Amino acid sequence: MPGFFKNKRKKSSTTNENQTQPPTKQEFPDSIDVLLSNNLNVIRNKTGNSFDVIVRKVNIGLLPKIQTAIVYIDGLVDSQSIKDFLIESIMKSPELQEKLIQQDPLEVIEDEALPFGSIREASDWDQLFTALMNGETIILVDGKTKVLVVDTRGGERRSIEEPSSQVSVRGPRDGFTESIITNTSLVRRRIKDPNLWVESRKLGKVTNTDVAIMYINGIANEKIVEEVRRRIDQIDIDSVLESGYIEQLIEDQTFTSFPTLYHTERPDTVSGNLLEGRIAIFVDGTPFVLLAPAVFIQFFQAVEDYYARFDIATALRFLRLLIFSISIIAPAAYIAATTFHQEMIPTQLLIAVAAQREAVPFPAFVEALIMEVTFEILREAGIRMPRAVGSAISIVGALVIGQAAVQAGIVSPAMTIVVAMTAIASFATPSFAMAIAARLVRFLFMIAAATFGFYGIILGIIMLTVHLCGLRSFGVPYMTPMAPFILTENADTFFRLPLWVMKKRPKLISEGNRVRVGKDQRPQPPVGRGMLKSSEEKGDQDE
Repeated sequence: MPGFFKNKRKKSSTTNENQTQPPTKQEFPDSIDVLLSNNLNVIRNKTGNSFDVIVRKVNIGLLPKIQTAIVYIDGLVDSQSIKDFLIESIMKSPELQEKLIQQDPLEVIEDEALPFGSIREASDWDQLFTALMNGETIILVDGKTKVLVVDTRGGERRSIEEPSSQVSVRGPRDGFTESIITNTSLVRRRIKDPNLWVESRKLGKVTNTDVAIMYINGIANEKIVEEVRRRIDQIDIDSVLESGYIEQLIEDQTFTSFPTLYHTERPDTVSGNLLEGRIAIFVDGTPFVLLAPAVFIQFFQAVEDYYARFDIATALRFLRLLIFSISIIAPAAYIAATTFHQEMIPTQLLIAVAAQREAVPFPAFVEALIMEVTFEILREAGIRMPRAVGSAISIVGALVIGQAAVQAGIVSPAMTIVVAMTAIASFATPSFAMAIAARLVRFLFMIAAATFGFYGIILGIIMLTVHLCGLRSFGVPYMTPMAPFILTENADTFFRLPLWVMKKRPKLISEGNRVRVGKDQRPQPPVGRGMLKSSEEKGDQDE
């Protein structure tokens, strides 16, 4: 028996030796070499002879021929542009071939051969590989220690579509994509102002992800802009794959369920917040853009509030706040009323609830906990399943399990109604991040209600209010303009007044140019209430 395992171990080691070993780390020269062959060897070794790194060798000029190489990564470039405008322009122009012998080949190619907008020179390997991984094309010429970097970025990209996470009844239908260039251009189409500044960064030592900071100079608070720069520049991480990475590394307070940065995939939402003085953070590879600073009431404002009449928008905002309150305390209120404060329930309703709970073996808290956890499982399963069957599983699963649980006597029908109302209320919250926070806080209120009844709920509300008032988003109080209370800025909080009333931008967010609505913008219809008549009708009336 020991011999059998010994032979098995020897066979396994032999198999491992026959496997292809990964390339070992090699030392590369600091500067680009004069010989083209040496430079191509460096590129192949650095990229591990990857199949998608295309090296196209061409000979240009008259005799003697000049050895040239075009290097790019397949899938990141516009291959048709490289073929039509780069390779053919270098090889097929007779006048150009003569100049390549008489003058500096790099200068001739840059000035006369390439019809591209962005062309620059690079002189070290860091610049070369950074450009190569960004989807740019490298042109190397034998005998030159510099290379040309041509912007040929392209490849397959998702087209502009309507955002699925923030659907609006009225408003534009375009949404951000995974391309940072496309996203910034969508905002520039709406804000045609040279003061719309964009600062670029590269984050992630391995991913080298493009990150952009966008703000309107003269409107944004320069102190907040500087704080955003400082926090982003301090990020030291291997990879940035989504804006959530940056959000977790620059937020003011980590130990809170409530989001202190707002994320959206709607260009009109970003444009509106930029005009209020906020800063937008774009990350390449994700359609979600971060907005800072964020305040509590911002998560209950939908973009269509500003496209509709002020009275309709105000009513919808009060409805959303009511929905948020229901999603937090509805199960807790049911637990407290049925466990500790039966005298607060009307007699007829109390008799009906008592009759339903007579056959239920669990207390109200355990009953609510079972239903809430079950519904959270169904909701998560519906999100992770394919879209064709995800919604069906959520609806059918909730109906079947709810009806079966009631018939089995595990839960009461009243508890099923309360949990269903709570779940629908959580879906109606405009911001997904705030809805998740409410789902977590709901369980804390249930524990408080099961322990102390309504006293526990009131204590929880007080603690939640204190916690929210203590939060900051880049130094701005989270509950502004309610705490601290700023009367002039409450025109766009729980209710929205007409646009001609909101004359100034938020005080704690913007500085400099705070006026956004001119004087005498209130609609002034004619004093007379007679019908407008054309000149012909007036002439007929005079006759």
